[in-house]
Amino acid sequence: QLTMSLNSSTLLNEENAQGAKINTECLESLLQTPSSIQDNPLQQLQLASQEVLEKAKKSGRSKCPRCNSSRMFYCYTCFVPVETVPTKEIPTVKLPLKIDIIKHPNETDGKSTAVHAKLLAPDDVTIYKYPCIPEYEEKRHETALIFPGPNSVSVKDIAFHLQKYTKKSVCSTDDDCSREPLLKQAKIEPEEEKNPNQCISSSRSEGTRLKKIIFIDSTWNQTNKIITDERLQGLLQIELKTRKTCFWRHQKGKPDTYLSTIEAIYYFLVDYHQEILKESYKGQYDNLLFFFSFMYTLIKDAKCCAGK
Repeated sequence: QLTMSLNSSTLLNEENAQGAKINTECLESLLQTPSSIQDNPLQQLQLASQEVLEKAKKSGRSKCPRCNSSRMFYCYTCFVPVETVPTKEIPTVKLPLKIDIIKHPNETDGKSTAVHAKLLAPDDVTIYKYPCIPEYEEKRHETALIFPGPNSVSVKDIAFHLQKYTKKSVCSTDDDCSREPLLKQAKIEPEEEKNPNQCISSSRSEGTRLKKIIFIDSTWNQTNKIITDERLQGLLQIELKTRKTCFWRHQKGKPDTYLSTIEAIYYFLVDYHQEILKESYKGQYDNLLFFFSFMYTLIKDAKCCAGK
């Protein structure tokens, strides 16, 4: 589901299921001129300037400043921009809650949009590679899982359903409150230090407030291994039923409401902002689609150039 190979020629070849060739002149033209946004369903987004990506596209692949691997735009293993994409020119987004992304072990790193979230909201997003995930049992009253299913609810009903959950235990000491989440294996990156005061809740409203959302980063055919994990059982499950994907590798046979990871994160936050926070949405999270929208336009133009 979540594919993001950023070498332009590779993208074009993968997308061309019939094996038709993109002529060289057309491809060179695409890489030298800004892409058209005509008929682009993402064109209404309030995005930071993508000029830095245009320049990087023309320059080609560059080195990751950490591992020295050759990448386009960013390193999908180190979660940092490449040398031709200055970090200061990449927007950052502040999220209203924390996000955990659980990545399937067989999901190719370079084909995942989950890394976009970590790049653009680094303070609020943590990526885990299954089975190295936290225990969520004691945080069920403030945690939800985005995944479609017979028992899933809509975003607007989150507050009502979270009221059904109560804390299994209450922190009695600062040491208890600052413990790291229990893991079957070590997680890939440390989580921020906990504030002991966050563990104590006396009011009902505080006790039912959503604080963390979990997303699964996997092809739809691989999700069963993760969604049936005992550590995810009993969590409130949310489905985004009204949004349609723009993802260029949407899987055949699946509804167009099955979104890529970065789309799911973005649309959930927009709905959460309006339905739960009860605030007017003014593009606060649009930059989460900074890389996604750029690649969408590039691939759309390439397809048109190929006559598809």
